[in-house]
Amino acid sequence: MNLPRICIRCLIISSLLVVACNKKADPPPIDTTTVPQLTISTLLTGYEIIWGFDFLPNGDLLFTEKQGKVYRYSNGITTELTGFPAVRTSGQGGLLDIRVHPDYASNGWVYACYAATATDGSGELRLIRFKIVGTTIQNIETIFQSGGGNTWSGHYGSRIAFDANRMLYLSIGEGGTGSYGGPSASNRNSSITSSNWGKIHRITASGGIPADNPVLPGQTAASTIFSYGIRNPQGMIIHPTSGAIWESEHGPKGGDEINLITRGANYGWPFYSLGTNYDNTIISQGHSAPGIVAPVFSWTPSVGVSGMAFINHISFKAWKGNLLVGGLAAQKLYRCVVNGNSIVSSDIVEGISGRVRHVVQGPNGSVYVAIEGPGRIVEIKAQ
Repeated sequence: MNLPRICIRCLIISSLLVVACNKKADPPPIDTTTVPQLTISTLLTGYEIIWGFDFLPNGDLLFTEKQGKVYRYSNGITTELTGFPAVRTSGQGGLLDIRVHPDYASNGWVYACYAATATDGSGELRLIRFKIVGTTIQNIETIFQSGGGNTWSGHYGSRIAFDANRMLYLSIGEGGTGSYGGPSASNRNSSITSSNWGKIHRITASGGIPADNPVLPGQTAASTIFSYGIRNPQGMIIHPTSGAIWESEHGPKGGDEINLITRGANYGWPFYSLGTNYDNTIISQGHSAPGIVAPVFSWTPSVGVSGMAFINHISFKAWKGNLLVGGLAAQKLYRCVVNGNSIVSSDIVEGISGRVRHVVQGPNGSVYVAIEGPGRIVEIKAQ
């Protein structure tokens, strides 16, 4: 059958129109060269030290006060969640980090670490998980304890992070009787592999020891310890694409560190540091020695490094992929330009002032920053 030429033409045009309609529009190009314009606003204020915070899948915000309280912020309203265990708040102790399990929508678990009183009366660090029922904390499970021995109430750390395989990383400071580096250091917790203090721990979501954890010098079997030689880790974040573990750590007088945490590695404390003791005595000549991992970046004088976040949203344009690092002593927020596993430069994010305790990239693309005095969380939007 011979169709009229005009009908054939109509069929061709119709087919082209169908193809055009079904073709998805190309996404707009990502701007990687323009410096973003920032808008900074206060989300909530008037609290004590806000040590940690994280987001639930529905966008609600959970945050902790060092004094031992947990809050939920939803649609402009803040509600205290009751039922958290007793917290030891002396010195640098208190309710520290909080982290929502990546599979919260299916399992409902929230994790928190805090200073507690051990059976001998000294301080220890505990990691628990719990569920939120209404405005109460229930189904509490203690899944890790450092053990006691922190008699000077300092250097608890601590941060929580999950990797893509849902392994949990917990950073813990050196604890002990004081902080003094060098060959004659009396507190050697960080270097002793039988001590839980001064370590990065890697456990399963329920507190078990992963089969592929390292067997460290002095051990006969794998433990929860993933790496050691850590002084006072105040920040820890998993890189969103590479999966690398980045950690920030207070040095003594100078030598604040950014470290890449790897399996079985020794980061040197108390025998190696780029800083000096508080009495100006020398700890080491540099940070390089066989078997010791040097930091990828450091600050001298100390800035009081704290929480960290990778910028992972296109609205931040040329800043996407940068690392944000809080500074407590410096009272600033630092932006570090990352190239692979190196930091090539660092500058200050203007408009943020105060003791910056923590930084989180929110699910909406904004960056949220916890600042002290008063305890508050500010939102940084970019365009």
